This record gives sequence, structure tokens and C-alpha cells, in this order.
Amino acid sequence: MIRAALLFWLALQSVSPEGAQHMQAGVDAHKQGQFDVAIKEFLKATESDPNFVQAFLDLGEVCLETRDYPAAVAALKRALELSPELDAAHLQLGYALLAQGYAEEAIPHLQRVNALEALGIAQIDTGQYQEAVANLSAALVKRPGDQDLLYYLGRASGLLSKRSIDTLLGAYPDSARSHQAMGENYFVLRQMPQAEAEFGEALHKRPEIPGLHLELGLVYAGAARWDKAEEEFRTETKMQPGNAEAAYRLGAVFLQQGKPHEARQELERADELKPDMPETLYSLGKAASLDGNPAGAEKAWTRVIELEKESSLAAQAHFGLANLYRKQGNTTKAQHEMQEYKRLQDGVPKAQNPPS
Repeated sequence: MIRAALLFWLALQSVSPEGAQHMQAGVDAHKQGQFDVAIKEFLKATESDPNFVQAFLDLGEVCLETRDYPAAVAALKRALELSPELDAAHLQLGYALLAQGYAEEAIPHLQRVNALEALGIAQIDTGQYQEAVANLSAALVKRPGDQDLLYYLGRASGLLSKRSIDTLLGAYPDSARSHQAMGENYFVLRQMPQAEAEFGEALHKRPEIPGLHLELGLVYAGAARWDKAEEEFRTETKMQPGNAEAAYRLGAVFLQQGKPHEARQELERADELKPDMPETLYSLGKAASLDGNPAGAEKAWTRVIELEKESSLAAQAHFGLANLYRKQGNTTKAQHEMQEYKRLQDGVPKAQNPPS
């Protein structure tokens, strides 16, 4: 703050009294949010002293704030003509150019000042997806949870993925990986016969690829072809005994087939491989309950509620506990769990305990 004030004071010493007066008036108006007045005063300062760098910089800043991007670009380019090393002008010019869609022209200015978020956005527009992913990921580390960053990172990643898949399909159209990629596309589109055919062809060409049996099993599960799904998930768990999702999917299929004991074994293994996955725990509670292990069911469902709290899965866990306690004759607990289930079903927030 002190350094900025000193630089501003020094800038005023090198201009005419008239230019300094307009500059000071512009700064005061800008601070008070009087943008129209500030623009007029900065313009007068530049007219009084055509080489007044700070006046052009501040004029560009106010024009940028008021979304007058062409005027901002003109002022900031003039500032850089007078002082090419002025980083503040590079930054604002990069933003102004990007806002108007001149992404390629904005990139050198944004790179100079390492403006990662804006640079990543510009790189998306110029097809530099890999660089965009890297810059947006770095920006997200500094501002985790930022909605705009999450959106742009997702977009850049998706476009990079699409380009990679398009290259794969174009260069190796009949390869196992191409058939796998096509199978994944069909699965997303819920076109199960086509997905089955593509995954089958991929397995025919390269049966050793990890994950293919899992993906084909998901196709069969989506079509409620449980025997075929079990076969694929079994194969995947043998190929990848450390794959928690494969164990979970096999356990879920056993539940669908009415095999609670086998389901419980696989789901316990899935929970050991990757603890505290709510979907696994919910299914584990269901399998334990059906397998005559109420303590195991209570433990699993209680953990789901601890993890999920207000979600629909937590609601189902409350419902499972209500039935469990009812069977045990514990009416009080059963009523409490059913109340929580209904509350979550109705979307009512949980009441906060008053401070003691």
C-alpha cells in the first residue's frame, strides 16, 4: 500500500499540474465508485500529458471494471507502448482481450504475469487442452472448491479426453482400445446391445486388459442379466483381487440373486480394500441383515449415516435400521429411525441443538 502510494506520488511529479489535478480527481472518483467521472478525469489526464503511463493504466482499469472492453484495450495498449515492462497493464490487457474472445492475443500477456485461471480459459479457447488442464489444476490448488475453476477444469479435461479418443479411433479403429472406448460411449448412452458387442470385441482382441470384464459386467447388470454379470465380475476379481469396485459389484450382484452370505463376504472384502465407501457400506448392511447378522448390519448402516448425514442413502440406512430395531422389539429406536427416514424423504433439515 505504501509503495503503491509512493509510486503514484512520483508519477504525479513528472507531469503537468493540470494532468496531476485530473489524475487525482480520477483516483478520488474511482475510490467513491463514480466510474463515469473517473473515466472523464483520466481521459483529461491523458490528453494533458499523452505520455502519462499511470493515467492510461488507471483508465484501462476503470474501463475494464465497467466492461467497456474496447476502450480498456486501447488504454492498456498505450500504457504498454510507454512502459512495456508494466505487469499490471499486461494482466488487465490479458483480461480485456479474453473477455472479447481474443484468446490467442491474450495468452502472452497472461503468461507473463502467470494468471493461471485466465490463462487456462484462454488455452481452452485456442485448443491447448493439456496446458489448460495443467494451469487450471494449479489454480485450483490455490482456490479449492472455486465453482468457475471446477467448471473450466472439467471442460478442459473433457475436451482433452475427447481429442485423445478421436485420435485413437482415427489411427487404430479396430484396436481393442478403440472397441473399449466405443463400448464406454454406448454404455453412457444406455445402448446396452452395442456396448456389449464393443466390449466383447475388445476382450476377444486383448482379454488381459484390466477393467474390461468389469465394464462388460456393468452392461449385464444394467440389463438385469445377473448370471452374466456375476461371471464377468468374478473374472475381474480374479484378475484384480485388489480392485474394490469389482468386489463391490460382485457383492451387489449376489444380493440381487438372493445370496446374502456370498454378498456379505465380497462386500466385507470391498470395504477392507477401500474403507468407508457409503454405497459399499449400505449394501453390506443389507447383506448382513439378510444373512442373520444384525450387529453387522447396524454397524454398517450407522456408519453410512455418519458419512452421508442428509443424503438419500442416509435415508435408506435409517429405514434399514428402523426395520432392524422393530424386529428386535426396540420400539423407541425404531420410531426414531423412521422419523429420521421420513424427515430426509421430505427434505427437512435436521434441527440444531440450542447452545447450552
